[in-house]
Amino acid sequence: MQPKILIVLTSHATLGNTRKETGYYLPEVTHPEAVFTRNGFSVDYVSPKGGKAPMVGVDITDPVNKAFLDNPEKIAQVENTLAPHQVNPAEYNAIFYAGGHGTMWDFPENTELANIAASIYERGGVVGAVCHGPAGLLNTKLSNGEYLVAGKTVSCFTNEEEAAVGLTEVVPFLLETKFTELGTCVEKASNFQPKVSVSERLVTGQNPASASLIGKEIVKLLKLQLV
Repeated sequence: MQPKILIVLTSHATLGNTRKETGYYLPEVTHPEAVFTRNGFSVDYVSPKGGKAPMVGVDITDPVNKAFLDNPEKIAQVENTLAPHQVNPAEYNAIFYAGGHGTMWDFPENTELANIAASIYERGGVVGAVCHGPAGLLNTKLSNGEYLVAGKTVSCFTNEEEAAVGLTEVVPFLLETKFTELGTCVEKASNFQPKVSVSERLVTGQNPASASLIGKEIVKLLKLQLV
């Protein structure tokens, strides 16, 4: 059977009280997805509400974005995402949380997605997340009651980056701060520079510049398992 990766997209479309749109950030889907499919992995999509996930960050001067947007099958997938109750974790070798500010509102408290991630991890699979996507890991607990991120190192959108985009007072919390409060070590690069942390089978990236690299690191781990 072709190995499979489950990509998680946000369902949240409003950026706090700014009256601006948000959602998943397209390059944080397209760049890892291109790495996954190029290496022979198939991809499914899930979102907290299922159905069409809101998309932002559309830049068709990026050839990876353009190839994705021009592919009707790929667009059909992100416009018809699975709901969590439709997912069988046993079918997936990895789960990957794509970023975008919307994740900050609907990822952290979604116990169904947290349980899917924990199940995949405990079966020996890989858990990945990029930028704001690691918000989905904040409340993910393993069967022994410990947080999945306990004792691990992560990279995520930093407090400095949130300040640089002017959204410190808009997001419901600061992602870096939350991980620090959990006792998780946060590794980071300078603003908007690539940074990926690999901690056992947890792979996390700091920002959009890290999207391709995180895909490569996830594939590297999965290939070791599939030998």
